[in-house]
Amino acid sequence: MARPQEFNVSEALHQAMEVFWQNGFEGTSLTDLLKAMGLSKSSLYAAFGGKHELFLAAFDAYREERAREMSRILGHAPAREAIERFFRKIVADVEHSGAARGCMSINQAVEMAPRDPEIRRRVFQDLALIEEALTRTIARGQAEGSIKNPDEASKLARLLVLGFPGLQVMARAGGGRERLNDALNLLLSTLD
Repeated sequence: MARPQEFNVSEALHQAMEVFWQNGFEGTSLTDLLKAMGLSKSSLYAAFGGKHELFLAAFDAYREERAREMSRILGHAPAREAIERFFRKIVADVEHSGAARGCMSINQAVEMAPRDPEIRRRVFQDLALIEEALTRTIARGQAEGSIKNPDEASKLARLLVLGFPGLQVMARAGGGRERLNDALNLLLSTLD
C-alpha cells in the first residue's frame, strides 16, 4: 500500500516556483528544489513527476496568481490610473523585494520558449491575456474619458504589451528607478 503524502502539495509547489523564478529552469538543480521544498527525491517524483513536469506546474501556479493580480489591479476605475498602477508595480516590485526576479513569463520567453513548445504556448497565452485585459481597460477608459487617445483600444494595448517585456527585463537587469520611470512615463503618455 502506498504511503500517504505527508506534505502540503500547494506549499511545496510554491517553494519550487520561487526557486525556478529566481534561478530559471536551467539554473535550478534538483538539489535546489529538494532543499527548498523539504522533500526527498522519491516524494518529489511521486507528487510531481520529473523536473520539467514540476516546472510546468510551478509556472502554471505563477501564471494563475499573476492573472488574478492583474485582473484585480486593472478592474479599478479610472482605467488610466489602473493601467498606470499595473505598470508601476514592475518598478515597485524590484524596490520592495530587493530581488530583481522580473516576470517569470518574460524570463521564460527568453530562456525556454525558443526550444520548448509547451513553455512557448504558455508565454504567448500570457501575452494574449495581458493584451486582452489592457484592451478592455483602455476601451473602458476611452468611454469614461480617463484615456484621451482615440486610437483603437486593441492597437494601444498591443503597444503597451510590447513595452511590458522591456520594462521587466530592464528591471531585472537593474536598470534603475529613474530610468525605468522615464521610459514608463513615455510609454503611458500614448494613452493621453
